[in-house]
Amino acid sequence: MNVRSMNQQEKVAYMLSEPVPHLVCQMAVPTIISMLVTSFYNMVDTFFVGKINTQATAAVGVVFSVMALIQACGFFFGHGSGNYISRKLGAGEFEDANKMAATGFFSAFLTGVFLGVLGLIFLTPLARALGSTPTILPYTKDYLKIILFGCPFMMSSFVLNNQLRFQGSASYAMVGIVTGAVLNIVLDPVLIFTCGMGVAGAALATVISQAVSFFVLYGMSRKGGNIRAQLKNFSPSFYLYREMFRGGIPSLCRQGLAGVAQICLNRSAGIFSGELSDAAIAAMSIVGRITMFANSALIGFGQGFQPVCGMNYGAKKYERVREGFGFCVKYATVFLVLVSATGFAFANPLVTLFRREDPDVIRIGTLALRLQCIVFPLNAWIVMCNMMLQSIGKAVKASVVAAARQGIFFIPLIWILPFFFGLLGVQMCQTWSDVCTMLISVPMGIGVLREMKRMEENARFGDVSEQNG
Repeated sequence: MNVRSMNQQEKVAYMLSEPVPHLVCQMAVPTIISMLVTSFYNMVDTFFVGKINTQATAAVGVVFSVMALIQACGFFFGHGSGNYISRKLGAGEFEDANKMAATGFFSAFLTGVFLGVLGLIFLTPLARALGSTPTILPYTKDYLKIILFGCPFMMSSFVLNNQLRFQGSASYAMVGIVTGAVLNIVLDPVLIFTCGMGVAGAALATVISQAVSFFVLYGMSRKGGNIRAQLKNFSPSFYLYREMFRGGIPSLCRQGLAGVAQICLNRSAGIFSGELSDAAIAAMSIVGRITMFANSALIGFGQGFQPVCGMNYGAKKYERVREGFGFCVKYATVFLVLVSATGFAFANPLVTLFRREDPDVIRIGTLALRLQCIVFPLNAWIVMCNMMLQSIGKAVKASVVAAARQGIFFIPLIWILPFFFGLLGVQMCQTWSDVCTMLISVPMGIGVLREMKRMEENARFGDVSEQNG
């Protein structure tokens, strides 16, 4: 059945009745493609910048923390509004869903303007605070100032992307994301080398592609019976922001702490690697892009589960939520085992691809990548558990799981482990953080699954009692 041709009511009915495995896969294919393409153009940025020098490569890694924070705010408004929209659509409350869509979108755009201006005012101290060494600083400033100009479009495009996904229109979201990503890949070599802009060309390619994605996504939101973010529906209120906070704070924790963790990683790598500081920062930046590419497919799969989870939970179809979660964890684990084995075996050539001219970067990055591959399959449970908790409105538990991997555990470990093990502590920090996160996410996820099973049984018992009565 073609989801694109349905109106909103037909789409909700479809999401509540179609077999769960088929529905998750149908929703997941466009989001996986979107995530892979987005991650790929981030890798392309690193690849082309790596042709300049080690300092330029390191600068991209330094500015990545700011991009993660921009993404965190975009996901806060996007997931916060999107989760609410999916539950309200499942319950048939369309007017509330329209108000939330507009409020989430315009709030994100205004926040992007504010943060962009603030960052440009304090550009140099911000670049230093992110972990730039004196040799990296000029490249960081060139890259960062252009990224900050694009902040409003980047942030609000994340909102549109997620709102479309949570309405079951992942294919429309994919069109917007892929259009921008392909444009970025084309523009990178042209602006960096042909126009002679260097690292600033990579940043400009990113901003142009994000702006194009923004306009395409806005156009897509006007099709297929989707909710449009209209200014007349902009309704800032305590209630809507509270609900947005409940649905979005896990994403803010996850992505925001990823940005903070990247800053800590850059600074720790610079401090504990001695004369190899630039090489260490560049190597960890490369490893981050490689693992992000592998993780993007997993996140895309989980994002396919989220609208299924949110709508069915809103309609009190708890058995379908549990079925979808089990399906996703099972197949995600199999996928990550294969990816981890491949990454471990080919770690050296993968890192070499990005910076073959610097043997220190290759050596440091190869070991770090292999250490992360050892525990990478644990992310199947961690990511799916986090997405389920977030989609059903379990804000506190979802926030704890989201904050754990790159916040609660990673940030203390990135300073403790290098103190005892030096650069090796930096390289193995993510490995130990993933193990610790798994230990807390398992009981949380199992507890919520059992709670849904009890609610399901109580609902069945109530129906039987009503029939007998």
